[in-house]
Amino acid sequence: MEKTNTITLPSFLRRIMKAYRLKAYIRQQGGELHRIGRSRNWQLKASFDQLQTIIAFVELSNEPSWLWLAKLLKNEYKHLTHDQLLRIAATLAELTINALITRSDCTIAQARAIIDELEALD
Repeated sequence: MEKTNTITLPSFLRRIMKAYRLKAYIRQQGGELHRIGRSRNWQLKASFDQLQTIIAFVELSNEPSWLWLAKLLKNEYKHLTHDQLLRIAATLAELTINALITRSDCTIAQARAIIDELEALD
């Protein structure tokens, strides 16, 4: 079972334009998006893979008001476990330290340890 990340999105609807499109895409990917009580804040529950697809969608769209969301979601990468990093590294076509760091925002030491472990398995 993959870990579900819970992220609070402060003033979500007030910060973005075309919210209906972004909300529909998040729900289409399997993420749970709901408002917290009667406040302006929203909450997103999604797995790491879902977060990656949402970030890619936001960055590829031509909507500047969505970029803060991508930045906020990228901060969730700091909470990756060793197993999640191994899974990300296994999906990379070309496994290099730079590719792993770019994909997961891990540290150089973490990337080296993951690559060493994967090379030992071969």
